[in-house]
Amino acid sequence: MRKTILSLLSLLAVLPLAAQQTDDLEQLQKFTRVYRYLTEFYVDEEPMGPVVEGAIEGMLERLDPHSAYLTAEEMRGVRESLDGEFSGIGVEFNVLRDTVVVVNTIAGGPAEQAGMRANDRIVRIDTLDAVGLTRADVPKYLRGRRGTKVALEVVRPGVGGMLRFTLVRDRIPIHTVDAAYLTPEGVGYIRVNRFGHTTLAEFREAYRRLRRPEALILDLQGNGGGLLDEAIGLAGFFLPRGAVVVSTEGRAVPATDFRTQSPGEDLRGRLVVLIDESSASGSEIVAGAVQDWDRGVIVGRPSFGKGLVQRQIALPDGSAVRLTVARYHTPSGRVIQRPYEKGNRREYYLDHLRRYDDRVRDSLDAGAPAYRTLRTGRTVYGGGGIRPDVIVAPDTTGYSDYYARLVREGVFSDFVNSWLDRSRDSLTARYADFSAFESGFELSDPLIETLKTEGERRGIAFDAAGYAASETVLRTQLKALAAQRLFGLDAYFRIVNPALNGAYVEALAILSDWNGRGEALLAPKK
Repeated sequence: MRKTILSLLSLLAVLPLAAQQTDDLEQLQKFTRVYRYLTEFYVDEEPMGPVVEGAIEGMLERLDPHSAYLTAEEMRGVRESLDGEFSGIGVEFNVLRDTVVVVNTIAGGPAEQAGMRANDRIVRIDTLDAVGLTRADVPKYLRGRRGTKVALEVVRPGVGGMLRFTLVRDRIPIHTVDAAYLTPEGVGYIRVNRFGHTTLAEFREAYRRLRRPEALILDLQGNGGGLLDEAIGLAGFFLPRGAVVVSTEGRAVPATDFRTQSPGEDLRGRLVVLIDESSASGSEIVAGAVQDWDRGVIVGRPSFGKGLVQRQIALPDGSAVRLTVARYHTPSGRVIQRPYEKGNRREYYLDHLRRYDDRVRDSLDAGAPAYRTLRTGRTVYGGGGIRPDVIVAPDTTGYSDYYARLVREGVFSDFVNSWLDRSRDSLTARYADFSAFESGFELSDPLIETLKTEGERRGIAFDAAGYAASETVLRTQLKALAAQRLFGLDAYFRIVNPALNGAYVEALAILSDWNGRGEALLAPKK
């Protein structure tokens, strides 16, 4: 940790001279004195690593809401999520009732090749009893250097005895495109969950697999951002060469325009981009560029409003300091970052939730600065985040307290797993493909009664009114989860989107009447 202190001193040494005034040096000397006093005089022999890390975190918490300190372990997770791969056995898992349950095996990964299946229970990893491991613990033992071996003992429902697998760890891709499919109307749908090193390549492959659809829904709901270059590349997919995607400005960094470097592959197709309150950073850059260039219609709810540029400075122990150095602007000049009070992160995130109340949103809109789009000159609004051209309020009528308890207390997920343990083989035999499943499968009333009974057994009294309010959501989710286990993640969204995603339904309606609604939304108001 002494190396970390020295690194921070070195960082200060390269800052502009103006930042090294007498007061700043005095504060730094104060910090180092306290550090020395702790190491020399404190009553107990105290490891200084956590103390210094806490001090660094405290310094950064007094700044903007997105400057942060990342431990070495957190940095490894960040690198994996952005690099697009890690070394492991290739399973998606959950921990249910202290047991590691395989949700899916990744195609081509060591687990799939060895014959592991969804719903397998991993009870031992090498010599370690896996029962009782947390979700955070499991990757520590399943992942490792490529080429190393890991021995697993597995319980498979319906199969007697213990199954034993010896797997050789290999590179496992982390996909950033969750789903890509064609709707019955011929509209393409591609969902991007974050921006990593492979996002643009994944998107291009998905787009081409859908045979370059003339109408496309780009779903960025819940996309919290990631790598700037990949976000710029995705925006550039729909914009001509040289178009400004985003600009940055800051005290210590020069103002910079980031432009598309290649001609867009889809310059004229009908386009709707979906965003919501969890769409942030990179997804706001894409949505803002599409909106400012009048390239497509933005549908959903106002985005998060994270428009601060972070510079990540590595420290010798593998940790890093993530400092805000600039702000993002959309091509029309809008600041993406919503207002904040330095040092008050709690209020910042609470405000994020409050601002989607209709009355609060209306007041924000009333005071928001107006800007003009670059092609048609229509009015768009700043003030933080991206405001959709068409706002679709969340439909919360189907989410009762009864349904929420079933989900929150694990009854719903446990029921799904046990149901599919019993039914997977028969469902696979009955439904050869997704189309057959989508049109032919219906949840039986006895199956629903079993779920109600399991809830009561676990202390959740049946609520007739709550069930009636949530029945559509409950049945849709059960069918979607079964489809996911049988046919992959695409199938989940193909079930859920038309039934439960209001922004998706609105997007389909706009694309189906593009000459009327779509073009009207992109035209300036008279």
